[in-house]
Amino acid sequence: MLDRDGPVPIYKQVAELIRARIESGEPKPGEPVPSEAQLEADYEIARTTARRVARELREQGVAYTIQGEGTFVGEPGIPRAPRKTPLYQKIAEEIAVRIRRGDIAPNRPIPSEKALMKEYGVAKVTARQAVAHLREQGWAFTVPYRGTYVSAKDKWPPSPPH
Repeated sequence: MLDRDGPVPIYKQVAELIRARIESGEPKPGEPVPSEAQLEADYEIARTTARRVARELREQGVAYTIQGEGTFVGEPGIPRAPRKTPLYQKIAEEIAVRIRRGDIAPNRPIPSEKALMKEYGVAKVTARQAVAHLREQGWAFTVPYRGTYVSAKDKWPPSPPH
């Protein structure tokens, strides 16, 4: 339980909770620590506080950050645990399933970056990558200052063989 009114800053309290988890073996060296978005959701803290948590873990020598990929347990150079599919691709795949199923019809908006951030607990860059991936595959198109919409069916990628 965080002491929001006490003398120890919230970011130090959260960092200490994560450090205790790391020392007990979960997550293991090379595995990611919770993302900023996940910290925000789990501890009801601001994004800037979540960033300070990562910095505190780095300064304590229990984690390192790779720009655009996240913060991982251990020291720089420790091999990272292999990630099966990048998170943005998983999100894009889930949206594509909803489109193919008919839950989101052609010319209807897909969830906004902000909605994806909230639904999946991810950073803006990850939500943005998911939307870009949908565009690259032909599932969606973006109208500047309006949003991103489902493409016409003839633009969709072919169905995977069963």
